[in-house]
Amino acid sequence: MPAPRTPQPPVTVCVFTQRLSATPRGARLARHLAVNQLHTWGIPHGSDASEAVASIVAELAANAVTHGRVPGRDFELRLSLPTGSIRVEVSDTRTESHPPKPGDVRLPLPHPLDEYGRGLVLVEALADRWEVVERDEPPGKTVCAEVDLPAWSALIRMRGTGQQP
Repeated sequence: MPAPRTPQPPVTVCVFTQRLSATPRGARLARHLAVNQLHTWGIPHGSDASEAVASIVAELAANAVTHGRVPGRDFELRLSLPTGSIRVEVSDTRTESHPPKPGDVRLPLPHPLDEYGRGLVLVEALADRWEVVERDEPPGKTVCAEVDLPAWSALIRMRGTGQQP
């Protein structure tokens, strides 16, 4: 007779997706929506993870609006909670404007008085991982960034063993 199976804790996949107008207003809204969604998922406003994700979303959305804008087409914000991290994805439909990929080049630090050039430097500093992914349907690109949640991983492990936090 086989041994009885140990019940596994349920796996909940948390995903938030929103298309936004490729305008400065859409970029601001993306940041606000991201922070509010994280709060709904139990990652409070003002926490290190929330602040990092807010800054990453702000920079990637601003890049999508400034460099990836195609008139009449939106950009998309997608947030998900894979185990132990927050994944941010910002997609636009411009194919000819591609940011450098991580490791391809060393991102140059902007001059302190420059008005532009800090976006991907901030993403590089705040994200634990990031990448640029080409899209075929519809054409364009997605910039993805992940912020690790070490405390979240510990909580999941504790719940799996039946311990109380």
